[in-house]
Amino acid sequence: MSLFDTADLFGGDATPPPGAGRSAGGVVGRAAGAAEGSDVGGTGGRDAASGSAGAGPIPLAARLRPQTLDEVVGQRHLLGAGSPLRRLVEGGGTTSVILWGPPGTGKTTLAHIVSRATGRRFRELSAVTAGVKDVRAVIDEARAASSASGTRTVLFIDEVHRFTRTQQDALLPSVELGWVTLVAATTENPFFSVVSPLLSRSLLLTLEPLTDDDIRGVLDRALHDPRGYADRVALTDEAREHVVRLAGGDARRALTVLEAGAEALLADLAAVEAAKSVDPVDLVDLVEGVGAADGAGTGRPAALLEVAVLEQAVNRAAVRYDRSGDQHYDVISAFIKSMRGGDADAALHYLARMLEAGEDPRFIARRMIILASEDVGMADPGALGVAVAAGQALDLVGLPEARLALAQAVIHLALAPKSNAVIRAIDAATADVRAGRAGPVPAHLRDAHYRGAARAGSGAGYRYPHDAPGGVVRQQYPPDGLTGADYYQPGGNGFERRATERLRDLRSTVRGTPAEPAPDAAPPGPVG
Repeated sequence: MSLFDTADLFGGDATPPPGAGRSAGGVVGRAAGAAEGSDVGGTGGRDAASGSAGAGPIPLAARLRPQTLDEVVGQRHLLGAGSPLRRLVEGGGTTSVILWGPPGTGKTTLAHIVSRATGRRFRELSAVTAGVKDVRAVIDEARAASSASGTRTVLFIDEVHRFTRTQQDALLPSVELGWVTLVAATTENPFFSVVSPLLSRSLLLTLEPLTDDDIRGVLDRALHDPRGYADRVALTDEAREHVVRLAGGDARRALTVLEAGAEALLADLAAVEAAKSVDPVDLVDLVEGVGAADGAGTGRPAALLEVAVLEQAVNRAAVRYDRSGDQHYDVISAFIKSMRGGDADAALHYLARMLEAGEDPRFIARRMIILASEDVGMADPGALGVAVAAGQALDLVGLPEARLALAQAVIHLALAPKSNAVIRAIDAATADVRAGRAGPVPAHLRDAHYRGAARAGSGAGYRYPHDAPGGVVRQQYPPDGLTGADYYQPGGNGFERRATERLRDLRSTVRGTPAEPAPDAAPPGPVG
């Protein structure tokens, strides 16, 4: 079974392309020059990961799973000397931990490394298939082992957020009494998905998405390591960056994409060689390698994996997008201008383009929040809440699901009435401050809660608006020299059409202009 849904990798029909399901060994491996008997992860001989005979092909990501903490890519903030994870692996730690992070960042890998710690029993449950009965059976075994020999049990629960409250509650006594050391993994926010008593008894460790350099390191290991392709396959620079973009910080996805492309390439080359349908010179050109790498010991060059093969193997075209170059700035600019201009369709295109290219979705969400105030503003006061909610949804559920919340916010922002009055208002106020027009705060507005404030005259004469009809009183609020400064100038769209009249009435009352008589008879309110 693939390490992530085949529908994600190969498209809606979930049907792998020819050769994508083949192992690196067998016919394909031999066609690419695999050394006699090496059979790395192949269908014949002994299984490279477990050593069992005839176990079938093992996915590349499983074959390359790190065996020690030093092989783990990324997460340096969790793996330093004396860290809880390192102490747990080295046999000295007893604290239960919850590993929270996006897919493919190493949660399951870290748990399996912990399983090799000496002097401990290791048990693993999947929250997808295990029930309360299974949990209690493991706990009973752990209690018996602890009583008989003092042996501690490490219990790994994958996708713990899928456990019901009852299932999670069943873990509490064993964790509390030390019968098991819990290592739980979750991709969802544990403050929402894990019961508080279990969370309080565990150390929460947050795993960060892998960087592009981390993913490149994973790919290099896969290409050179004997457990991977042992230098039988090489990536062009463009193909490498395409895999990095598709991975989106997920090492498992990067390896699965690489495997699909590499196996398709090796299968095609094997078919060509077997059919003898091309001139040997042409075949050499077809598999022109990089350097003199032959990895498998046959003297043949590595098969060169290009973007075209990857696109066909994973049914996803390479998006021409440089996250640090012109495309990054051009596409985000077009995205913002499309929403500002009311073209929801174009904005959705640019959103999809950025997401498919692996752009940081948090960057996209931040730009939408800015636009909600800068270009929509008070014409639709709810737009800011929609944009912020989309950003929060991204943090809570992650991609790919959060693309729906982002798309909903994009449509809302594009359709909303527009006004730039907010940015014009704050820019005008900022210009006055920078020009030195920032006089003292009027005495009646100053803080009057400290001892001696009355003697200093702070707060004297302040009028409490709630004591007046309509909740508005005549009173000076800006410093001297800025009375009458109209920074906010509402437009004529959406909510601001109504806000204009309200603003005129408020300014007239507060400033005591002739248009509105000041309510001088209003009783003064409390000082402070």
